[in-house]
Amino acid sequence: MANGFDILLVEDNADLADTIIAYLEAHDHRVHYAADGEAGLRDALYRDFDVVLLDLSLPCRDGLDLCAELRRRAFRRVPVMMLTARDTLDDKLAGFAHGADDYLVKPFSLAELLARIGALGQRRQLNQPYLLAIGPLRIDRQARTATRDGETLHLSPVLWDIMLTLAERAPNPVSRNDLTLQIWGEEPPPSDALRAHMHLLRQVVDRPFAMPLIETVHGVGFRLKVPE
Repeated sequence: MANGFDILLVEDNADLADTIIAYLEAHDHRVHYAADGEAGLRDALYRDFDVVLLDLSLPCRDGLDLCAELRRRAFRRVPVMMLTARDTLDDKLAGFAHGADDYLVKPFSLAELLARIGALGQRRQLNQPYLLAIGPLRIDRQARTATRDGETLHLSPVLWDIMLTLAERAPNPVSRNDLTLQIWGEEPPPSDALRAHMHLLRQVVDRPFAMPLIETVHGVGFRLKVPE
Protein backbone atom coordinates (compact mmCIF):
# COMPACT_ATOMS: atom_id res chain seq x y z
CA MET A 1 0.00 0.00 0.00
CA ALA A 2 1.55 3.30 -1.08
CA ASN A 3 2.60 5.46 1.92
CA GLY A 4 0.95 3.05 4.36
CA PHE A 5 -0.48 3.92 7.76
CA ASP A 6 1.00 4.90 11.11
CA ILE A 7 -0.15 2.13 13.44
CA LEU A 8 0.03 1.75 17.21
CA LEU A 9 0.22 -1.87 18.38
CA VAL A 10 -0.52 -2.41 22.09
CA GLU A 11 0.28 -6.06 22.84
CA ASP A 12 2.09 -7.71 25.78
CA ASN A 13 3.00 -10.90 23.91
CA ALA A 14 6.41 -9.95 22.51
CA ASP A 15 6.60 -12.86 20.05
CA LEU A 16 3.19 -12.09 18.56
CA ALA A 17 4.03 -8.40 18.44
CA ASP A 18 7.27 -9.12 16.55
CA THR A 19 5.36 -11.23 14.01
CA ILE A 20 2.69 -8.56 13.47
CA ILE A 21 5.23 -5.75 13.20
CA ALA A 22 7.37 -7.60 10.67
CA TYR A 23 4.34 -8.44 8.51
CA LEU A 24 2.85 -4.95 8.55
CA GLU A 25 6.18 -3.23 7.91
CA ALA A 26 6.73 -5.57 4.96
CA HIS A 27 3.50 -4.10 3.58
CA ASP A 28 4.69 -0.50 3.92
CA HIS A 29 3.02 0.35 7.22
CA ARG A 30 4.84 2.03 10.10
CA VAL A 31 4.28 0.38 13.48
CA HIS A 32 4.91 1.82 16.94
CA TYR A 33 4.84 -0.69 19.78
CA ALA A 34 3.65 -0.47 23.39
CA ALA A 35 3.82 -3.48 25.72
CA ASP A 36 1.35 -2.37 28.42
CA GLY A 37 -1.89 -0.44 28.76
CA GLU A 38 -0.51 2.69 30.37
CA ALA A 39 2.16 3.16 27.71
CA GLY A 40 -0.38 2.41 25.02
CA LEU A 41 -2.83 5.02 26.30
CA ARG A 42 -0.08 7.62 26.58
CA ASP A 43 1.07 6.97 23.02
CA ALA A 44 -2.47 6.94 21.65
CA LEU A 45 -3.28 10.28 23.28
CA TYR A 46 -0.13 12.20 22.46
CA ARG A 47 1.07 10.81 19.13
CA ASP A 48 -0.71 10.75 15.79
CA PHE A 49 -1.78 7.32 14.52
CA ASP A 50 -4.07 6.17 11.75
CA VAL A 51 -5.10 2.89 13.43
CA VAL A 52 -4.68 1.43 16.93
CA LEU A 53 -4.38 -2.36 17.34
CA LEU A 54 -5.29 -3.18 20.93
CA ASP A 55 -4.96 -6.36 22.96
CA LEU A 56 -7.42 -6.66 25.85
CA SER A 57 -5.47 -8.59 28.51
CA LEU A 58 -2.73 -6.07 29.19
CA PRO A 59 -0.59 -5.27 32.22
CA CYS A 60 -1.07 -1.91 33.96
CA ARG A 61 -4.37 -1.09 32.23
CA ASP A 62 -6.95 -3.40 30.62
CA GLY A 63 -7.63 -2.89 26.91
CA LEU A 64 -11.32 -2.14 27.44
CA ASP A 65 -10.50 0.58 29.94
CA LEU A 66 -7.78 1.93 27.67
CA CYS A 67 -10.18 2.21 24.74
CA ALA A 68 -12.89 3.90 26.81
CA GLU A 69 -10.38 6.38 28.24
CA LEU A 70 -9.04 7.11 24.77
CA ARG A 71 -12.56 7.90 23.55
CA ARG A 72 -13.15 10.23 26.50
CA ARG A 73 -9.91 12.16 26.24
CA ALA A 74 -8.73 12.18 22.62
CA PHE A 75 -9.49 15.16 20.42
CA ARG A 76 -9.73 13.09 17.25
CA ARG A 77 -11.32 9.71 16.72
CA VAL A 78 -8.73 7.14 15.64
CA PRO A 79 -10.04 3.72 14.57
CA VAL A 80 -9.38 1.00 17.16
CA MET A 81 -9.26 -2.72 16.36
CA MET A 82 -9.27 -5.06 19.34
CA LEU A 83 -7.12 -8.20 19.05
CA THR A 84 -8.07 -10.80 21.65
CA ALA A 85 -8.72 -14.42 22.48
CA ARG A 86 -12.04 -13.44 24.09
CA ASP A 87 -14.44 -14.77 21.50
CA THR A 88 -17.98 -14.77 22.89
CA LEU A 89 -20.70 -12.45 21.66
CA ASP A 90 -20.74 -10.72 25.05
CA ASP A 91 -17.00 -10.09 24.74
CA LYS A 92 -17.47 -8.52 21.33
CA LEU A 93 -20.40 -6.39 22.47
CA ALA A 94 -18.31 -5.19 25.42
CA GLY A 95 -15.54 -4.22 23.04
CA PHE A 96 -17.84 -2.18 20.83
CA ALA A 97 -19.51 -0.63 23.90
CA HIS A 98 -16.10 0.61 25.07
CA GLY A 99 -15.43 2.29 21.72
CA ALA A 100 -13.87 -0.30 19.43
CA ASP A 101 -14.41 -0.03 15.67
CA ASP A 102 -13.46 -3.61 14.85
CA TYR A 103 -12.78 -6.86 16.73
CA LEU A 104 -10.49 -9.68 15.58
CA VAL A 105 -10.28 -12.95 17.53
CA LYS A 106 -6.95 -14.70 18.08
CA PRO A 107 -5.56 -16.70 16.42
CA PHE A 108 -6.10 -14.74 13.22
CA SER A 109 -4.71 -14.61 9.72
CA LEU A 110 -2.18 -11.85 9.16
CA ALA A 111 -3.68 -11.33 5.70
CA GLU A 112 -7.09 -10.70 7.30
CA LEU A 113 -5.52 -8.31 9.79
CA LEU A 114 -3.92 -6.40 6.93
CA ALA A 115 -7.23 -6.18 5.05
CA ARG A 116 -9.10 -4.93 8.10
CA ILE A 117 -6.46 -2.30 8.79
CA GLY A 118 -6.92 -1.09 5.21
CA ALA A 119 -10.67 -0.83 5.70
CA LEU A 120 -10.34 1.04 8.99
CA GLY A 121 -7.74 3.41 7.62
CA GLN A 122 -9.96 4.41 4.72
CA ARG A 123 -13.01 5.27 6.83
CA ARG A 124 -14.32 8.78 6.42
CA GLN A 125 -14.01 9.45 10.12
CA LEU A 126 -10.25 8.83 10.06
CA ASN A 127 -8.54 11.72 11.86
CA GLN A 128 -11.62 13.91 11.65
CA PRO A 129 -12.38 16.10 14.67
CA TYR A 130 -15.08 14.84 16.99
CA LEU A 131 -17.38 17.68 15.91
CA LEU A 132 -19.48 16.64 12.92
CA ALA A 133 -21.68 19.16 11.06
CA ILE A 134 -24.53 17.99 8.84
CA GLY A 135 -26.55 20.99 7.71
CA PRO A 136 -28.19 22.42 10.87
CA LEU A 137 -27.05 19.42 12.94
CA ARG A 138 -23.99 19.69 15.17
CA ILE A 139 -22.80 16.39 16.62
CA ASP A 140 -20.04 16.01 19.19
CA ARG A 141 -18.90 12.39 19.08
CA GLN A 142 -16.78 12.70 22.20
CA ALA A 143 -19.40 14.35 24.42
CA ARG A 144 -22.20 12.33 22.76
CA THR A 145 -24.30 15.46 22.37
CA ALA A 146 -26.21 16.85 19.39
CA THR A 147 -27.97 20.09 18.56
CA ARG A 148 -30.15 21.32 15.70
CA ASP A 149 -30.27 25.05 15.07
CA GLY A 150 -28.65 25.48 18.45
CA GLU A 151 -31.29 23.46 20.31
CA THR A 152 -30.17 20.38 22.25
CA LEU A 153 -31.55 17.07 20.99
CA HIS A 154 -32.39 14.69 23.84
CA LEU A 155 -31.53 11.24 22.53
CA SER A 156 -31.52 7.82 24.16
CA PRO A 157 -28.38 5.72 23.59
CA VAL A 158 -30.03 3.76 20.76
CA LEU A 159 -31.33 6.92 19.05
CA TRP A 160 -27.88 8.48 19.39
CA ASP A 161 -26.25 5.47 17.71
CA ILE A 162 -28.74 5.52 14.84
CA MET A 163 -28.33 9.25 14.26
CA LEU A 164 -24.53 9.06 14.42
CA THR A 165 -24.48 6.22 11.90
CA LEU A 166 -26.68 8.21 9.50
CA ALA A 167 -24.58 11.34 10.01
CA GLU A 168 -21.25 9.64 9.42
CA ARG A 169 -22.48 8.23 6.10
CA ALA A 170 -24.47 11.26 4.95
CA PRO A 171 -25.58 12.04 2.32
CA ASN A 172 -25.45 8.35 1.36
CA PRO A 173 -28.29 6.09 2.52
CA VAL A 174 -27.81 3.37 5.13
CA SER A 175 -29.67 0.13 4.59
CA ARG A 176 -32.01 -1.26 7.20
CA ASN A 177 -29.80 -4.32 7.56
CA ASP A 178 -26.68 -2.21 8.11
CA LEU A 179 -28.42 -0.07 10.72
CA THR A 180 -29.77 -3.11 12.54
CA LEU A 181 -26.36 -4.78 12.58
CA GLN A 182 -24.66 -1.58 13.72
CA ILE A 183 -27.04 -1.00 16.63
CA TRP A 184 -27.88 -4.50 17.84
CA GLY A 185 -25.20 -6.72 16.34
CA GLU A 186 -26.06 -10.23 15.20
CA GLU A 187 -28.89 -10.65 17.74
CA PRO A 188 -31.45 -7.90 17.01
CA PRO A 189 -34.72 -7.68 18.98
CA PRO A 190 -37.43 -10.02 17.65
CA SER A 191 -39.87 -7.21 16.80
CA ASP A 192 -39.38 -4.46 14.21
CA ALA A 193 -37.39 -2.38 16.66
CA LEU A 194 -35.70 -0.30 13.97
CA ARG A 195 -39.02 1.00 12.64
CA ALA A 196 -40.11 2.05 16.12
CA HIS A 197 -36.81 3.75 16.86
CA MET A 198 -36.80 5.61 13.54
CA HIS A 199 -40.23 6.97 14.45
CA LEU A 200 -38.89 8.15 17.80
CA LEU A 201 -35.80 9.66 16.18
CA ARG A 202 -37.97 11.68 13.81
CA GLN A 203 -39.96 12.99 16.76
CA VAL A 204 -36.77 14.44 18.21
CA VAL A 205 -34.78 15.48 15.14
CA ASP A 206 -37.52 16.57 12.72
CA ARG A 207 -40.90 17.19 14.33
CA PRO A 208 -40.04 20.43 16.21
CA PHE A 209 -38.52 21.98 13.08
CA ALA A 210 -39.87 23.29 9.78
CA MET A 211 -38.00 20.93 7.45
CA PRO A 212 -37.32 17.19 7.94
CA LEU A 213 -33.76 15.89 7.68
CA ILE A 214 -34.38 12.15 7.93
CA GLU A 215 -35.48 10.68 4.62
CA THR A 216 -36.72 7.18 3.85
CA VAL A 217 -35.05 5.76 0.75
CA HIS A 218 -37.62 3.25 -0.44
CA GLY A 219 -36.25 -0.23 -0.94
CA VAL A 220 -32.95 0.74 0.71
CA GLY A 221 -33.14 2.36 4.14
CA PHE A 222 -32.64 5.86 5.50
CA ARG A 223 -30.40 8.87 5.10
CA LEU A 224 -29.88 12.39 6.35
CA LYS A 225 -30.79 14.83 3.60
CA VAL A 226 -29.32 18.28 4.06
CA PRO A 227 -31.64 21.10 2.91
CA GLU A 228 -30.28 23.04 -0.06
